[in-house]
Amino acid sequence: MAAKEDISITRISKDIINQLAVVIRNAQIHAPNNVAVLTAVDKFTSMINPLLSDSRETFTLELLGEFFYVNDMRISYPMEYLLNFAFLISEFKKRKMGGMKITGPLNSEDMQIFLKAFISSALSYDPFKTLSDGILDIKQLDVTSPQKIKEDKADIGEESNIRKQVKKTYFNAVSYTKGFMNKLSSGETINIKKAKRIVESMVDLILHEEELLLGMTAIKNYDEYTYHHSVNVSILSVAFGQRLGLSRNALTELGLVALFHDTGKVEVPPETLNKPSELNENDWVVMKKHPFWGAKTILKLKGLDNISLRSAIVAFEHHLNYDMSGYPKVSPPFEPDFFSKIVSLADGYDAMTSARVYLRIPTAPNDAISAMVKGAGTQYDPVLVKFFATMVGALPVGSLVLLDTKEFGIVFKSNTVLSNRPIVLILVDSSGNKIKGLMADLAEKDNNGKYLRTPIKTLDPNKYNIDLAEYLLFEGI
Repeated sequence: MAAKEDISITRISKDIINQLAVVIRNAQIHAPNNVAVLTAVDKFTSMINPLLSDSRETFTLELLGEFFYVNDMRISYPMEYLLNFAFLISEFKKRKMGGMKITGPLNSEDMQIFLKAFISSALSYDPFKTLSDGILDIKQLDVTSPQKIKEDKADIGEESNIRKQVKKTYFNAVSYTKGFMNKLSSGETINIKKAKRIVESMVDLILHEEELLLGMTAIKNYDEYTYHHSVNVSILSVAFGQRLGLSRNALTELGLVALFHDTGKVEVPPETLNKPSELNENDWVVMKKHPFWGAKTILKLKGLDNISLRSAIVAFEHHLNYDMSGYPKVSPPFEPDFFSKIVSLADGYDAMTSARVYLRIPTAPNDAISAMVKGAGTQYDPVLVKFFATMVGALPVGSLVLLDTKEFGIVFKSNTVLSNRPIVLILVDSSGNKIKGLMADLAEKDNNGKYLRTPIKTLDPNKYNIDLAEYLLFEGI
């Protein structure tokens, strides 16, 4: 298909995908001949059929990770479509469905056949086969499995080289943040342009290798907590912003303001910031001033621009809480910046899952997400926290898990179809012996359809003296 035709199709793809979600939602609630279903179907076909009038034109919708692609182009979408996109992603995953290909105009009868097969397949033992078999009579519509899509797009270069690039980008960002903080403390000139280049590199990696860079945030260093935390919050914020459909420029701005969100900590006395025991009431009085100090410090930097202003705003607001119960205290009515709400989520998650000088045992990732969901409506934006939890997943990369086989290992790669069945690097076998190099896909089944391994619970890697960096940074596994 010509490039011009591709652009024509992808331009309205977000509306088509949204309408497909509307059609399926209605079909799950009402009978196939219900007026709500028929109206939604008519609207869908009227949107997509004009694009397929030429026999050379196709509409290929693929789900790769957490994103939809139409004719190989990733589709962004406005905030008002967020719930429908998330719904459709979930429905595709339930059916182990990687995508669908439409090669010609569809009529109402075609859509009725598709909807009947789509809905019934959810309860099938093999949902993808049930769906695929159920639409055989629709010649111009086919569905594709995630495995097929993965094979079609497998040629992306050596993974070891990609991992090296991810490592380099991450540690460059940590090094810059450390230098930035030290220069602020000593009153030296700050190079903001370098920060932008670093964040742009992270944005590029997140757009193409999101999972690997997100995995780096599992590497914690309590001796240099502030620097790693700032970079982790930047990565988590950018990854989340991408899920929300922000543009590349907006992602870069978000990554920058997130990187500088804790700038005010340079004003916190070292004896308080690095106190080896829990902070007392007086310590917290000082610590709670860091958002104000951060805004003040950023506004004093040379070359003040829009990004500096927004960085100051986010630095000031990232601990306010959704219901304004946090700090600093502000007078109502007060609506925090959208970026502040995102950074607040990323900040809270990384803080809970990180060891500190005074708290060597962090919260397990799944427990941290549970706590954040409980804080919806008070500490966190109730809509955003739901989608943040989806992004992080049930078993994030870096989680140490115990399996029903009595083996345990580290989550090495997530499963975008079954979030609780990732690929795990086994560290200890069922007899308690340490082993190396065994990768186990928790989605693998035996001949009877039973899972070979099932995660039981997460464990604290610190308790077992496991250094996540030793495994997550090793390219040769």
